[in-house]
Amino acid sequence: MISKDSVYQIVEQYIADKNYYLVDVKVTPDNRISVEIDSFDGVSIEFCMEVNRHIESQIDREIEDYELEVSSAGLTEPFKVLKQYEKNIGNEVEVLTKAGKKVTGVLVEISETEFVLEIEKTEKPEGAKRKITVTENITFSYEDIKTTKYIIRFK
Repeated sequence: MISKDSVYQIVEQYIADKNYYLVDVKVTPDNRISVEIDSFDGVSIEFCMEVNRHIESQIDREIEDYELEVSSAGLTEPFKVLKQYEKNIGNEVEVLTKAGKKVTGVLVEISETEFVLEIEKTEKPEGAKRKITVTENITFSYEDIKTTKYIIRFK
């Protein structure tokens, strides 16, 4: 069986000097290899083909038969690596906490251990007749998050 670590190293070595990063590598027991890559500028089909060819040049089909798929990280898929958070600073995201709470807001800041969302909510100030919209920053620890996804809006 082909190891996930060996595929990971092959891809990392190939993209190290390029403007891309590795999001995920999966290898099933029947050698179906799935590689997800991303970039701050998007990923072209041509680059996926380059990575695919590079992997094929490194793994001998005579020794191990396998199925290979190289793709960009899905736009509607949950974030898997810190660079995806970095790429989406300034974008609207949906966060699902491990406690089951959904929060939608703009990703404004990230660090190695946590990130900050700016959310809008309506409040009625004491003595006021109407509700007003206020913004608030909420900090989340990555450990407390089940998923974070980019929100696609058509305006």
